[in-house]
Amino acid sequence: MLWRAMIVMSCLVLAWTGWSRAAEPVVLDVRTEPTGGVRATATILFPVEPAIIRRILTDYAHWPELFDVRMRMAEIREEDGKVFTDIRINHALLPGERRLLSETRTLPPSGLLTELKGGDFKQYRRFWKLSPMDGGVHTQAEFELLVEVDSTMPDWVIALAMRRDLESHFRLVKEKALAQAQLVQPQ
Repeated sequence: MLWRAMIVMSCLVLAWTGWSRAAEPVVLDVRTEPTGGVRATATILFPVEPAIIRRILTDYAHWPELFDVRMRMAEIREEDGKVFTDIRINHALLPGERRLLSETRTLPPSGLLTELKGGDFKQYRRFWKLSPMDGGVHTQAEFELLVEVDSTMPDWVIALAMRRDLESHFRLVKEKALAQAQLVQPQ
């Protein structure tokens, strides 16, 4: 009888840890690429509707507020359904200011794709896919980022910094989303 109880308890503990992992708000994987650069993938659960997350991610003038890294928007230009941005990034890991010229476009039904157009990067590609959950009141976001900075810094060091920066980024997006959701709720 005791053995049966121990087996049942073990199964419950194992099932609980697997279930709770699936319910984590952020599952993030950051690794170096064999051909160069660093790739990050994440699944993020946001406690707000997809429209709020999309609005935050496409509010280009306020992007610097979504990062702990110092950056400024030097130019934002919308043309033919695409948004061109010229971002200047001052990261503590790299000396000087880095320039990132990119183009963002919406991919139906729920994606945002940003690709490198120039600057101080060898590779830059960011993809967000936003999906409604729980009847549309929450968002599951699939995120992928490939970055290769034009520098002598080893990719593994950039991967360590990228993990920390993305964890902070996802937290800041969530905080901003919750603040916006509070503004639209009826009092």
